[in-house]
Amino acid sequence: MSPLADSPVADRTTSTADFWFDPLCPWAWITSRWMLEVEKVRPVSTRWHVMSLAYLNLKQHGGDGLTEEYLARMERAWGPVRICTAAARERGDEILLPLYTAIGTRYHDRQSRGPEALAEALAEVGLPASLLEAADSPDLDEEVKASHHRGMDQVGIDVGTPVISVDGNAFFGPVVTPTPRGEAAGKLWDGVLLVAATDGFFELKRTRTRSPSFD
Repeated sequence: MSPLADSPVADRTTSTADFWFDPLCPWAWITSRWMLEVEKVRPVSTRWHVMSLAYLNLKQHGGDGLTEEYLARMERAWGPVRICTAAARERGDEILLPLYTAIGTRYHDRQSRGPEALAEALAEVGLPASLLEAADSPDLDEEVKASHHRGMDQVGIDVGTPVISVDGNAFFGPVVTPTPRGEAAGKLWDGVLLVAATDGFFELKRTRTRSPSFD
């Protein structure tokens, strides 16, 4: 019997999970790979959306007390999100997952974060190199912020990426490493849905004792 047939959610109709990511975040990358595993063993499909850690940090701190070096890093952090937004405008939201996968494979699995990584990612998914120009342009920032708020406003400002919303319940995380595979991914999904659907449930957390593992 298949894992899906054994699943306690096997008799449900397919749910849609909305997933907000910033390509820079290693933890969101691992959770995104887990989400793809979940789709194999549970009746859920994922829609992908961008959020911006740079925008989130500026909203949280307002720039007060932040060093010039940190602010410069935050400005550079807009680049990948802007490129993803420009790609979605050109090809539709369906391009976000393959582009995120192409960027994340380079950024996280291969630890390659130079400008060439973004150029290679665009080429891999058949997008024009001209979209690289979006990285340094604020023209799409209002669109980025709108997508950001559609996710983050459901969970508050004291969390980061990823944010997942499913069946009317939204939450940050899960933060996990390495990526759970197969039925282990499905069991984690079942547990996450259970606590997220519990009225008044807010937090379950422990100190991280491992760095992100991209196995």
